[in-house]
Amino acid sequence: MAPGTLQNAVVRLLKERPFYGHFLLNLRREERPLNGKAAGVTIRNGTPTLAVDPASFSLLSAPQQQALLEHMVKHLLHLHMLRGKGKNSHDWDLCCDLAINPGTPGLPEDAIYPNQFDLPDGLAAEEYYRLLVRPFDVGNLAGSGFGDEAQEVEGASGGGKDPAGASTLDDHAIWSDADSTPLPLAEEMLRAVTRESLRGSDGEAPAEVRGVVDAILRPSPIPWRQVLRQFVATAGRVGKKSTWMREHRRFEHDTPGSRKRHRLTLLVGIDVSDSTNIAELREAFATELLQIARGRDAAITVLYANSRIQQVEAFKGSAFVPQRYDGGGFTDLRPVFEYAKTMHPLPAAVIYLTDGIGPVPEQMELPTLWVLTADGEKPAPWGIELRLEV
Repeated sequence: MAPGTLQNAVVRLLKERPFYGHFLLNLRREERPLNGKAAGVTIRNGTPTLAVDPASFSLLSAPQQQALLEHMVKHLLHLHMLRGKGKNSHDWDLCCDLAINPGTPGLPEDAIYPNQFDLPDGLAAEEYYRLLVRPFDVGNLAGSGFGDEAQEVEGASGGGKDPAGASTLDDHAIWSDADSTPLPLAEEMLRAVTRESLRGSDGEAPAEVRGVVDAILRPSPIPWRQVLRQFVATAGRVGKKSTWMREHRRFEHDTPGSRKRHRLTLLVGIDVSDSTNIAELREAFATELLQIARGRDAAITVLYANSRIQQVEAFKGSAFVPQRYDGGGFTDLRPVFEYAKTMHPLPAAVIYLTDGIGPVPEQMELPTLWVLTADGEKPAPWGIELRLEV
C-alpha cells in the first residue's frame, strides 16, 4: 500500500462524510494480511480495531475505499460481531453484510445484496438470518448448514444466489477477537465513540445510520420492576405487635409484651391526569404492587388525586384494580404527601405514579419514588426517579 493510502481515505471521509471519518479516528489501526480481504473490523479487549491488508486495499479505487470504510463503521454501530452467538457463523456473516450494504453506495463489485437472494432491503441481520437460513440436514453439519432438499422460506422465494457459495466483503474471521469483550462494555465503548464522532461532525449523523445512532445514545431502559422492588425492600419498616407470649418488661403479666414484626406500609399516589390514564400503564403498575403485597405482610394505601384527593383505597394483598377518576382542573402533587403525614403508622415510603407536572412540597422526610410516565418530568430534587415503560 502506498504511503498514506489509508490515511488519505480517512481524510476524504472527514471532508465528505465527517461522521464516518471521525468515527475511524477513534479506532486502533493495524496493517496485516486478512485472508485476501482488504479490511476487517473487530473489538479486542474493549478496543475497536480496524485491520487493513495493504496490498488488497491499494487495489480499490478511492470511492471503493471510502465505501468499504463506511461498511466497517456500520458493522461496529450494529455490534454485529457480538450478536451472532448460537448462529451458524458463515450464514450470520452474510446476513450482517446484507443488512448494511444497500445503504452504502460505491462498494466493490463483490459486495452482496438482498436482491441477489430474492429478499427485500432494509431488514436487520437477524431477520435476514431467519429468512435465508433454512433448516439444515442434521446428518451433515459441515459447510454452511443448508440441507439438500429445497425448502420454502416464508418471505423469500429461494430462487436467488446460493448462499453457500457467497462470501462477505470484509474479513469476519477477526470477529472472534470480540469474544473477550462483554456486551455491556462494548455498548459503553460504542456509546463513547459515537458521541465523539457526533461532536466532530457538528452533531450530524448520516441519514442511513441516524436511527441506530439515536438508539445508541438513548439511555438504557430502566428495569422498573426490579427498581420498584429494590426501593420497597430498602424502605421496609419494622413495627411492633402486642403478644401475651412475652412478658412486659415493666408490668409483668398485667400487660401484654410486644414483639417486632416486619410490616410493609406504603402510600401510593396515582395522578388522575390524562397522561397516566393509560390502561396498560396502570395495570402493569398495579400488577407489580400486588406481587409486592402478596409476598409480605403489607398494608398499601392508594390515593387517586389531581388538585385534591379523589378516592382512597386500602388493601392487604387482595385483588387491586386501578380505577379511573377524571378529576379535571390542574394537578397538585402536595395533597398526597399531606395525607402521608396524617397516617398512623407513617408509611415506610411514598410511591407516586405521575407525569410530574404540578407543585410539590419543598422537602419530604419520607422516602419517595417518583414513577414517571415516558415523557414525565421529575418535579422535585428529592426522591428517586423511575421511568415506567410498558
